[in-house]
Amino acid sequence: MDKKRLVIGLVLGALLGVVCIIGAQLRTSGQLSTTYLFSFWFNRVLIGLVIGIALQTKQMSIALIRGLILGLVVSFGFYSATGFADITGFFAGVVYGVIIEFVLFKYANSGDIK
Repeated sequence: MDKKRLVIGLVLGALLGVVCIIGAQLRTSGQLSTTYLFSFWFNRVLIGLVIGIALQTKQMSIALIRGLILGLVVSFGFYSATGFADITGFFAGVVYGVIIEFVLFKYANSGDIK
């Protein structure tokens, strides 16, 4: 397992989780519970963890498809736990999976992750 890949994936997931929390608060008229917001953030950290654990691939297309699938699967867990109420958050998780995988792919091919 590549520890740098894992750490970068976790950091990216945590940062994107903060973006998700801000987005959720902006698009919701009411007050969201701390538990809901933490769960939302933690879901993004899980996406970073799962993608960070995955082995590096040499093909960008494979990496992006894997990011899409892993983002979809992990986000679906949170989406289903909310009673299928937040489709925007679900699709954001799919996009974040692609973003995390893209950044990790670029780092690996720039020589920073080996």
